[in-house]
Amino acid sequence: MCRDYLRATALIFASIATGVAGWSGHVLLLPVALGFPVLWSIARTRSVAALVSAGYFLAASRGLPQGVAAFYSSDIWPGLLLWLCASLSFVTVHTALWATSAALRPFRYFLAAVIMTIPPFGITGWAHPVTAAGVLFPGWGWWGLGFMTAGLAGLVTRIWPAVAIALIGLWLWSAASWTEPRLPNGWRGVDLELGASLGRDVDLHRQRDLIATVRNAASDGARFVVLPETALGFWTPTVARLWTSASGDTDATVIAGATVLDATGYDNVLVAIDRNGGGSILYRERMPVPGSMWQPWRSWFGESGGARADFFTNPVVSIGGRRAAPLICYEQLIVWPILQSVLHDPDFVVAVGNGWWTEGTSIVAIQRAATTAWVKLFARPLVIAFNT
Repeated sequence: MCRDYLRATALIFASIATGVAGWSGHVLLLPVALGFPVLWSIARTRSVAALVSAGYFLAASRGLPQGVAAFYSSDIWPGLLLWLCASLSFVTVHTALWATSAALRPFRYFLAAVIMTIPPFGITGWAHPVTAAGVLFPGWGWWGLGFMTAGLAGLVTRIWPAVAIALIGLWLWSAASWTEPRLPNGWRGVDLELGASLGRDVDLHRQRDLIATVRNAASDGARFVVLPETALGFWTPTVARLWTSASGDTDATVIAGATVLDATGYDNVLVAIDRNGGGSILYRERMPVPGSMWQPWRSWFGESGGARADFFTNPVVSIGGRRAAPLICYEQLIVWPILQSVLHDPDFVVAVGNGWWTEGTSIVAIQRAATTAWVKLFARPLVIAFNT
């Protein structure tokens, strides 16, 4: 009995270490997350499998309580509650599909992996081990995703040591030859350090500072300049006229985050601004942050407000004669938005975020690492712009 308790405790601590290391924000450490299916499969009881799942997920998303507290300017308790609630789908799926039969485990884990990829469970499908495919199989595309899926299934079989050795070999080979994603020609992403004021401080002075930033980037030869999520604040006719007028002094097209507000709620969007076409909405976020932005329960009580989720719409957009796959903030942490976009064969990926509220956590680093892994898997250029 004592040995069983020690074994269970060791598995739980190992799952926590796997979540911390795999989701540390360093892209080359993402394959550490592949330790989770091994630990899940060698649990001897369903309750231990549940604790292993909880340990991994809570460790991987450890920055959430502090980030939520900063976002709402409150104490840490609301963040802790959201953190625990968000883990329920991951833990529930992996607990329900755990099996004592070794023959059933590969199929059950494959099913759990698929369920945590697509809505509704995929809405909180953070820390998915399949994200490591871009590190182990860079440039392999859908074949790489298939091999990664087969590898995950192999890690929950009795031959997992052999599968693990093969994956570690691929990991070392990839790390030795690793290169960062390239920028598409003529594009420039602008990182800002304006904290919580970005998108909230929307006076004329701030808009002129952003316009000057764009002009500076364009003076270096960029034809498309990307600003972070919500950089322009509320997208109004006045803001549109100001930026369209300013675009007359440059040939660059500006891609910037903004908020479109109406009586029923709001959309988190990317707008495109140039001197010929003026300003127009380019992309509407498919999956805003659940809880803080997307609040579907409001409509159940006849209330309005909250961000709209466009789920499977506009996976790619056309800009400058090319096809781009936009990802705004939270969409970089889950699996299905990028896979849906890649199904439409984009030329490159545009990733933006406003991570001021994540200060002191690894959330932004994790977003960057996950996005980098996916674009490396599918060999696509990447434009990235964040505010911190």
